[in-house]
Formats: sequence, C-alpha cells, structure tokens
Amino acid sequence: MNGCLFFEDYVIGTERVTFGRTMTEADIVLHAGQTGDFYPHHMDAAWCATQPFKQRIAHGTLIFSVAVGMTAGEVNPHAMTYGYERLRFPKPVFIGDTITSRITIAEKRDHKRPTQGIVTERLAVTNQRGETVLACEHLLLVERRNSSGT
Repeated sequence: MNGCLFFEDYVIGTERVTFGRTMTEADIVLHAGQTGDFYPHHMDAAWCATQPFKQRIAHGTLIFSVAVGMTAGEVNPHAMTYGYERLRFPKPVFIGDTITSRITIAEKRDHKRPTQGIVTERLAVTNQRGETVLACEHLLLVERRNSSGT
C-alpha cells in the first residue's frame, strides 16, 4: 500500500501482514522497568509455575505496543491516529512466542470535519500457532483529497 493515501484511496478489505517478532525475556523486563508493572505474572517464574499458564506472560501493553509498532512501516502525511477501540487479549503471549500483525481496512465513515474522514483498521495479532493474542480497531483521522470539504 502506498504510504501517501487520502481518505478516498482506502479500500475496504485491503490487508497487510507484518513480519514476525519473537518476544524475549529482555522485552518483558524492559517493559516492566518502563511502566512500573512488576506483577508476578510477568516477573516471577516460580510463582507462575503454580498458576494455570505455568510460565511468565508478556504484559498486554507490551504486546499492544510492539504489535502497533510493527504496523508502522510507512508514514502517511495525510493521516494520524485518532484512537483505538475494542482492545482485547484473548490469549497470553509467552517468552519465545513470535507475533505477527494483520491489518484489514474494515470501515470508512465521515467525520464532523468535512475535510477529513475516519478509517477503521482491524488489527489482529497472532502467535506462531495461529492463535489470536490481541485484537482491536485502530481509528485513523484521514484528510480528504479535496480538503476544502466540497
């Protein structure tokens, strides 16, 4: 997809898929240090061994940050993030799991500013087993080609 798209250029159903990224113990430790989230689910291997998953899990916010970053391959000067909705973490991500992001253009709609529209990208993140580990909608505020609004 060309990185310089106006609202009118987005096509519903268009998809792109990123390369994989393997999550490491270092990723988890760095994220804990950056956020202050040192919950045992992420940091205490012995405690986790007594829990249902039997191992440490990556922070949801870490997976969200990495997955979104993986999708940011090209800058579109006509668009900016308007927000994220319906964020879910249906399965955990473990140390050594490789995640991949799939982005699908799901919807286009008008915005209250006639010079812009909203494009909804559906983000689905899967692990190496094809299990969905994150799902959300990314809302883009996109300039219309005719930015006079007429």
